[in-house]
Amino acid sequence: MNKQAIIISGISKNYGDISAIKQLSVEIQKGEIFGLIGPDGAGKTTLIRILTTLLLADEGFAVLEGLDIVKDYKKIRKIVGYMPGRFSLYQDLTVEENLSFFASVFETTIEKNYDLIKDIYSHIEPFKKRKAGDLSGGMKQKLALSCALIHKPKVLFLDEPTTGVDAVSRKEFWEMLKKLKAEGITVIVSTPYMDEASLCDRIALMQNGKFMTVNTPENIQNSFKKTLFAIKSDDKFRLLNDLRNYEFTNSVNIFGQKLHYTDKRNNVSENDLLTWLKNKNHKNTETEIVKASIEDCFIEYMSREQLAVSSRQ
Repeated sequence: MNKQAIIISGISKNYGDISAIKQLSVEIQKGEIFGLIGPDGAGKTTLIRILTTLLLADEGFAVLEGLDIVKDYKKIRKIVGYMPGRFSLYQDLTVEENLSFFASVFETTIEKNYDLIKDIYSHIEPFKKRKAGDLSGGMKQKLALSCALIHKPKVLFLDEPTTGVDAVSRKEFWEMLKKLKAEGITVIVSTPYMDEASLCDRIALMQNGKFMTVNTPENIQNSFKKTLFAIKSDDKFRLLNDLRNYEFTNSVNIFGQKLHYTDKRNNVSENDLLTWLKNKNHKNTETEIVKASIEDCFIEYMSREQLAVSSRQ
């Protein structure tokens, strides 16, 4: 039995002189939550639209559940669910009318697949007579997800589903995705939020239309080889300026109230840094060694890409 839900090979897409995605290749396993992680403009939406047969690639091919995305596009549209980044349901229809409409499009009913969506839909069912346009952001998100699932798709595509949604709704949403995974549904989710990457089984870090790396979140974090220091003082911005001008600085970035710092030297200690900070008249300084986050790793991969481009020029 084929374990791959999606096989992508050398997919590229250009818009005039702009290359949106470049030679993307990856295999996504059945029943996994696969994250496309990257900022706006990284190519996440373009790739999702190609895989959902809404766009044609310029190069390469992809197979979804054994079906070619070009030749078998009609069959693919029956087995995928798609939740675009912008709320795209009918604002003037009620919650119930939207769900009934999408069920009828796929020749099914709400009752037939209610068990699949009940954990999600139950949050908005008390408001089923309310127009979709009058729902809050979190409720719109739940309705859109219910509509994408009502025909029980084999593969679910979610394009930045938690953008602009409050923290509680974001947490609830990811709990729902775990339940869908347990149902055997393959989930491909794109997000610019690096903290959501750890909730996926595997992720692709995307920038400028390319995969910088594809791996489990843990393996990507473990690939960060430099010792990472979190540094804090009374004057964060003077600290940032001083570290940027420090001869041994390899990288320094703002993370909340602290700075994440790596050193060019291999054996630098916290005491070495504290001594240097004291000589620079920084007060109430704190340093600790921390594990790299996905965001730290993303920045590191970006730096490598920039160095590679510079060396070729």
